[in-house]
Amino acid sequence: MLAVIEPKYSIVEVLRYSWWISLVAFLAAIVATPVFRWIAYHKKIVDRPDDLLKPHARPVAYLGGLGICVGLLAGLAAYVAFMGDLSQVAVDAWRQLISADIGLLQNPLWNVTGVATGSIVITIVGLLDDLRDIEPKHKILGQLLAAAILLGGGVGTRMVHVLVGPLGLALPVWVTVLSSALVCMVIVIMTCNATNLLDGLDGLCGGVTAIIALGFFALAAYLAMWGRFPGTDELRVALALAMAGAILGFLPYNTPPASIFMGDAGSMLLGFFVATMMALFCQEGPLRWFLAAWFVFGLPLLDTALAVVRRRRAGVGIFQGDRSHLYDQLVDRGLTVKKVVILFYDLAILAAVLGVTFAIALRTRYAVIVYAVLFLSIWVVFWVFGMVTPPPKVDSGEDDDASADGDT
Repeated sequence: MLAVIEPKYSIVEVLRYSWWISLVAFLAAIVATPVFRWIAYHKKIVDRPDDLLKPHARPVAYLGGLGICVGLLAGLAAYVAFMGDLSQVAVDAWRQLISADIGLLQNPLWNVTGVATGSIVITIVGLLDDLRDIEPKHKILGQLLAAAILLGGGVGTRMVHVLVGPLGLALPVWVTVLSSALVCMVIVIMTCNATNLLDGLDGLCGGVTAIIALGFFALAAYLAMWGRFPGTDELRVALALAMAGAILGFLPYNTPPASIFMGDAGSMLLGFFVATMMALFCQEGPLRWFLAAWFVFGLPLLDTALAVVRRRRAGVGIFQGDRSHLYDQLVDRGLTVKKVVILFYDLAILAAVLGVTFAIALRTRYAVIVYAVLFLSIWVVFWVFGMVTPPPKVDSGEDDDASADGDT
């Protein structure tokens, strides 16, 4: 008779010391967001409507991303405050820092500090774009800086081990470090721009990313039940809960009709969060968890791919704003904004449920086939319904995808 392998911890035990992280993040965001809304209106930091990319009826406050950032940082602070043997962990981090000990990269306090610092930096980069409309290349430089901070915090430095592990390759240390850094930076750029492009309707980007964060939490909680990677498991669970709580604290002010937009400060922070979770899922363990995380994030990726392909076929720059996004096309075809947002929520939930299910139930080789078939099938649907056809050329005078709701 085959022995049944049981998890080391139950889901109740996993949540016992972490569920309140989301509550702290939620309360911080729901209090901070209206404060930043008042500041935005008082200082006239608002997004003004236009005839093409910004259909909202009146100027709407920016700075919502700062409310999300406050919520996230509060959640991470709560995680640190109740970290097991915090004083000893802090002493170890200090000793490793002053002695340049490579072990610092695996210190949990150093890891969460890197995540928090990178989150602050990417929020500042997005805020500068909200205030001054900086060029895309400067935004990418800011994203690379945030990625470098994340790597310096020990997150993402071992990603290549998981990627090449199935091939049986043993890479030199310097190759592992450099290639992992490159992979991490590419992922940060991809996810930051994907969430930036998704921020086009009231409540869309925030709601979809909250669902993605809960999907990540489900993956992280399942792995934590087995207790194979204690430091990484705890950080994954805490980060997913903190971001989910922060977004849910912001959403009441962003649902149609929104009284505040997250702006680039918020959308790029959400993308950085996704990249950080990707790096953590690719830090240790089988490849299928990393692939499942990508599938959970599949909806923003599909929307970005659709927009990029249409713009390239139209012969315009990929950073030139237009109405080529999936949500824009659905609105143009007669659906109301509310119905489109609800549809995207449903699709995000479906992606999260399938991603978690496939990761648990399927071996990597089978999961890859299933993912490929699903994505190709979706792309065929796009093609059949004419969604890949280039949009008519409109001289809108816009040359950048600012991230305010209704702006891309």
